Amino acid sequence: MHVVVSIAPLADFVAQVGGDRVTVTTLIPPGASPHTYEPTPAQVKEVAQARLLVLNGVGLEFWADKVVQSASNPNLIVVDTSQGIDILEGDEHEPTGNPHIWLNPRNAIVQVEHIRDALIQADPPHQTEYEARAAAYIAQLEALDTELAARVSGWSQKQFIAFHPAWIYFAQRYGLKQVAVIERTPGREPSPAELAEIINTARQIGARAIFAEPQFSAKAAQTIAEETGAQVLFLNPLGEEKEFVSYLDMMRYNIEQMEQALK
Repeated sequence: MHVVVSIAPLADFVAQVGGDRVTVTTLIPPGASPHTYEPTPAQVKEVAQARLLVLNGVGLEFWADKVVQSASNPNLIVVDTSQGIDILEGDEHEPTGNPHIWLNPRNAIVQVEHIRDALIQADPPHQTEYEARAAAYIAQLEALDTELAARVSGWSQKQFIAFHPAWIYFAQRYGLKQVAVIERTPGREPSPAELAEIINTARQIGARAIFAEPQFSAKAAQTIAEETGAQVLFLNPLGEEKEFVSYLDMMRYNIEQMEQALK
């Protein structure tokens, strides 16, 4: 079964549940920002030939309606994996809420359940196989959630500065607080006044690190770090630079980065 997804973590979820019964195409390539990327005509053809289109939802795929219409695929099942998840408020550019739901493993479990149900809808004869694979993977996500909670509980610093508002679901789940972000508007560098405000906040909380992201320029983060004596560390909400490994490995990489500054 050909399944098209928007971002790399969803591709991993589909592969975990679908096993060798699915081939997965990810639309947003490594290094690109989902906040600004739009699928190419060749990728629209992929959607035209797919059985499932798996979306994160919450406005992350702002292009979805246009792509589905252009693909004109009557057999396509569109899966919004955000259904049933409590959506946190977004900024002025996110009228439907903050879309970074997958960075809380409890939300990832809900997304996997939606994918399981969609695969069963598309391929009923293999329902038992999809259910078994989903159950096994959800058990791993639950173990990850327990592991992350235990690691964060011992940290001395609970406040942090991120590149953009990607980590508020993670922060809410594990008792952290995102006190500032560098890029308030997707694709726009902070103004001098905004930089000064972030530098002041970093000094107030005694930040030992400023978190940048590999999908974006680290120039502003480096400026803030130089002014405050902090270091620049990289969080990766999409889990890939050249090649995606796995959601589980991505989350463990990010917690290790945070531990360097917050433990």
